[in-house]
Amino acid sequence: MKFRIERDTLADAVTWAAKSLPPRPAVPVLAGVMLRVTDGVLQLSSFDYEVSSEIEVPVHADADGTALVSGRLLSEITKALPHKPVEIAAVDAHVELVCGSARFTLPTMPAEDYPTLPALPARAGTVDAARFAAAVAQVAVAAGKDETLPMMTGVRVELNGTTLALLATDRYRLAISEIDWQPDDPQISANALVPARNLADTAKSLGALGGELVLALTPGGDGMIGFAAGDRRTTSRLLDGTNYPPVRNLFPTSHTAHARVGTAALLEVVKRVSLVAERTTPVRLLFGPDGLVVEAGTAEDAQASEAMDAIFEGPEPMPVAFNPQYLLDGLGAVSAPMVQFSFVESRKPAVIAPASEEGEVLPGYRYLVQPLQWP
Repeated sequence: MKFRIERDTLADAVTWAAKSLPPRPAVPVLAGVMLRVTDGVLQLSSFDYEVSSEIEVPVHADADGTALVSGRLLSEITKALPHKPVEIAAVDAHVELVCGSARFTLPTMPAEDYPTLPALPARAGTVDAARFAAAVAQVAVAAGKDETLPMMTGVRVELNGTTLALLATDRYRLAISEIDWQPDDPQISANALVPARNLADTAKSLGALGGELVLALTPGGDGMIGFAAGDRRTTSRLLDGTNYPPVRNLFPTSHTAHARVGTAALLEVVKRVSLVAERTTPVRLLFGPDGLVVEAGTAEDAQASEAMDAIFEGPEPMPVAFNPQYLLDGLGAVSAPMVQFSFVESRKPAVIAPASEEGEVLPGYRYLVQPLQWP
């Protein structure tokens, strides 16, 4: 194997291939990135039996071949190289990398021990990559982190006709985002539970490329999901979502009070006031006819409060307390100028949704969050 490639092209390709490498691989070869040159095309790939990443880039090849090298080391090296063409060659049990006057020699691992990458599942349709990435970012923050409850660590992908819905919950909050997509089968009805971290990393990386993103899914929603854009593709195992709860039913069918606030202004106020909130103490919001007061802290410790404009509609003032990070996550996912809070009562889950400057609730995103006890 011997080829030449531009430094930026190589660094970008290695970064993509190495993005999903496990921090503590079960076997040493899973820490490697496979380099394979065939007919002037360099294929870089990684696989840890859960997530696979693959990219193909054209190179000036003098000899075809393969080599398996440490992915993290190769990634660090390529990012640090000068902006000059890079020459890479496999020599015996090493790979030699030359860029200008910089020279590196990396040991190779046995390529024959490396697992075969899974094939991309059957194509289901396409979606705007940037819009998909934004929707994933909105819901992934609500996924659980407790690995003893694996179902809660996933994002549920629901495909129904031309609507693609993403849902995630950690039992204390629930986020839903719905977007349009272009299914190959207009009558499609399928779902998959994808590990939230894998989905978030993939959506962010491919969303930055723009254009269309191909979504591929194992028939029946079991086993694997895949994504492809341009010269990149990735697959991820699915979580068992057989008994995923009917979380849509958690959204109230009616509300007794509503409040609208400027999204950016409320974000800044909550960030300031929550500086005095301990990890387990809430941020308190008091909505009323005169606007909104945001408070945090206790009489024995530091305290903060700030008043701001808000439009409130309800029979009586609404005091409600939230985990500050949960509240910030929900507000941060709203890209609209206004955010609407909808309440049943102060101790029951509140719904956060984007709204226009005219006060119209916008479709697509909803965030349900369980209040804490008002001190």
